[in-house]
Amino acid sequence: MTGTERAPGFDGRRGRWVGASVPRREDPRLLRGRGRFVGDIELPGMLHVAFVRASIAHGRITAVDLSAARAVEGVIAVYTAEDLALGDIVALLDRPPEEFTPTAMPVLAKDKVRFAGEPIAIVIARDPYAAEDGVEAAVVDYEDLGAVVDEDSAFAPDAPLVHDEASGNVLVDVSMFDTPGVDEAFTAAQREGCVVDVTTRSGRQNALPLETRGVVASWEEHDDQLLVQTCTQVPHQVRTVLARSLKLAERSVRVTVPDMGGGFGQKCVVGREEIAVAAAAKRLGVPVKWVEDRAEALTAAFLAREQRYRTRAAFDADGRITALDVDVVCDMGAYSCYPFTAGIEPLMASAEMPGVYRVPAYRVHARAMTSNKAPTAPYRGVSRPQYVLAMERVMDRAGRELGLDPVEIRRRNVITEFPYTGINNVTYDPGTYRETLELAEATLRDEGWYRVRDEAAARGRCVGIGYACFSERTGYGSGAFAQRKMRVVPGFDISEIRMDTSGSVVVTSGTMNHGQSHETTLAQIVADRLGLPIEKIKLRQGDTERIAYGWGTFASRSATIGGSAVSLAAGRLGEVLCAIGAHLLETRRDNVALDGDGGVVTLDDAERRVSYEDIADVAYLRSHLLPKDVEPTLTATASFDVPGDGTFSNATHAVVVELDRDTGQVSILRYACAEDCGVLINPKVVDGQCRGGIAQGIAGALFEEVTYADNGEPSAASFIDYLVPTATEIPDVSITHLETPSGFTENGAKGVGEGGTIGAPAAVLNAVNDALRDTGVELDTTPVHPEVVLDALDGAADTAGTKEGSRW
Repeated sequence: MTGTERAPGFDGRRGRWVGASVPRREDPRLLRGRGRFVGDIELPGMLHVAFVRASIAHGRITAVDLSAARAVEGVIAVYTAEDLALGDIVALLDRPPEEFTPTAMPVLAKDKVRFAGEPIAIVIARDPYAAEDGVEAAVVDYEDLGAVVDEDSAFAPDAPLVHDEASGNVLVDVSMFDTPGVDEAFTAAQREGCVVDVTTRSGRQNALPLETRGVVASWEEHDDQLLVQTCTQVPHQVRTVLARSLKLAERSVRVTVPDMGGGFGQKCVVGREEIAVAAAAKRLGVPVKWVEDRAEALTAAFLAREQRYRTRAAFDADGRITALDVDVVCDMGAYSCYPFTAGIEPLMASAEMPGVYRVPAYRVHARAMTSNKAPTAPYRGVSRPQYVLAMERVMDRAGRELGLDPVEIRRRNVITEFPYTGINNVTYDPGTYRETLELAEATLRDEGWYRVRDEAAARGRCVGIGYACFSERTGYGSGAFAQRKMRVVPGFDISEIRMDTSGSVVVTSGTMNHGQSHETTLAQIVADRLGLPIEKIKLRQGDTERIAYGWGTFASRSATIGGSAVSLAAGRLGEVLCAIGAHLLETRRDNVALDGDGGVVTLDDAERRVSYEDIADVAYLRSHLLPKDVEPTLTATASFDVPGDGTFSNATHAVVVELDRDTGQVSILRYACAEDCGVLINPKVVDGQCRGGIAQGIAGALFEEVTYADNGEPSAASFIDYLVPTATEIPDVSITHLETPSGFTENGAKGVGEGGTIGAPAAVLNAVNDALRDTGVELDTTPVHPEVVLDALDGAADTAGTKEGSRW
């Protein structure tokens, strides 16, 4: 089975447009090279920016000499923190001091640098080359303070402090759950059952959007306004922080986002560079532009993923989990990101780690440590790839201990009755956890992959099969973020829709498209609600002047929250259209409905109808004919916030790999995904999200890792050292869809943006370990580089006192 298939019993679509694989409306423009990205923006008199960045990971700044930089031909100005006098970026949690230590991230480093690549000064020049020359001419002297680069160095008794106020280099320290019965369950499991203890680690990664960060800022004299054109997932948050840092009213800042080439979470936080560029533009009164180069993107942009889980799990004799005891450490780098803080990873892991499994007793201790590395931001999945990796390794290990097949032990533990409130006080809405597991296993069995594995073993080849079951909490509402005690609480979204005299509509959304096909999918929702052809619908996003406030796009919220707001706004416009239509048709309002073909029709006589064009003509051009209680406008606004704990997509990934014992190389032979994200608004778009996420998950499982020398210097500053998979390493992926509509969203959709990335690392690693099942080697760390495999095989052979089973 290849490509995309729907499982038996698929119940059909719910509208003409929703459920259709409508071609992406964005593609003709983008594929012809007619997109407009930050890098394409050219303004008269525009200057260019480069940043003087720290050359060491941790040090006190003892001297800054910028005289030679200012003397470079073409350099217009060079500013330090003292010159710009900007407010710091501070992200806050409303938690007691023993749980959270706030840290201020200066826009430009002042007295101290905390990671190699931290910006110290901004050079503005007539062209990018002169700006770079100015950076080269700058001289900064430091007193080296010693670097914190990993958990051991951070928690050592004599460790240097990244922040003096953060004792022990800990920014967040929480024990969110310690339910009754944990210790008793482990005691019982040691008598009858088993206890497994697994330590999993994941390597630091870069989200690696195709388009790096960038910003063009200009002071618009006629509007008395700072215009900031930037590639961000969160334009309104950028506006808020910019205004506060520059001490401006928010009215005086307008943030717009042109086309954007990916973000994956890296751009859903506020960066210091965009504030510095905006401040320089306001000070100079001319447009200023900065586009991050790839070396900066690899070393100084927001990073993610570096986490360690020590997971103990108790199982009874029947293979059912009875308790979970977890210790989590997340390396969050030098600063808290805004608005999520350093708590984003440990708090999510603590709250959601039981995942798809019934866990009767739960204890968790989670810490966010600070280190001399670039700060961490959310990256597609946000802790879920890591805690799913831990849980799925636990399941495989326990199955082996108890003599149970990896699928069977999952079958005995997944949630099957809904709604289900877990030991973590999270209520899971209906899903298909067991069903996707069964479908994924059936795919591999029916295709004969178990036979292939066994025959390969008989010939001395290492072929393995791995699974990962998981849920993806999507559409986090304000309630979910408030539970984390964030000072700034994301959640709702607002949409406005307005119809013009031609019967076409413009709809706004506070979400922010950066590759997810919003121009297509949100238009499909409106088309069904109003009975309009999709070409009569235009989406506007990414402009803080057009939308009162929006939280942007992250955490799979676009279809769930943004799409629900759009649907509600369209529905309200439909009510206005019906009110005017009933008046024009001289009938009661309860005797008319939208006819699904761009008009209003009477229920008692289908021949009596009035088109939207005629209604709009009256609303705007002959308003004296309107009912007295209807205003002369065809506009509606709605907001939406997901109630309760949100909604949960779910999936099972099944992977077949082959491992070469001579080279340590891992090749993926088969990748199958069975998933349920509720109503599919556009199946092709959903498939694209799944496949793209899986590609990024495979990258984290086998390839990508940001590494550092002991002194904190980045050692992966180019694609020579930061290994990215190509199309030849990413397999074809088959996707089978189940469909359990969400009761919490207006369109029945659940989010799907992060699921592929969540499941892939665990499924791949489990398959690798299955391939190694007869070698005495077991791996619990990603990425699985070839040298890691070879070292482990050699170590196992040395332990056994023989070279049998090694690559020799």
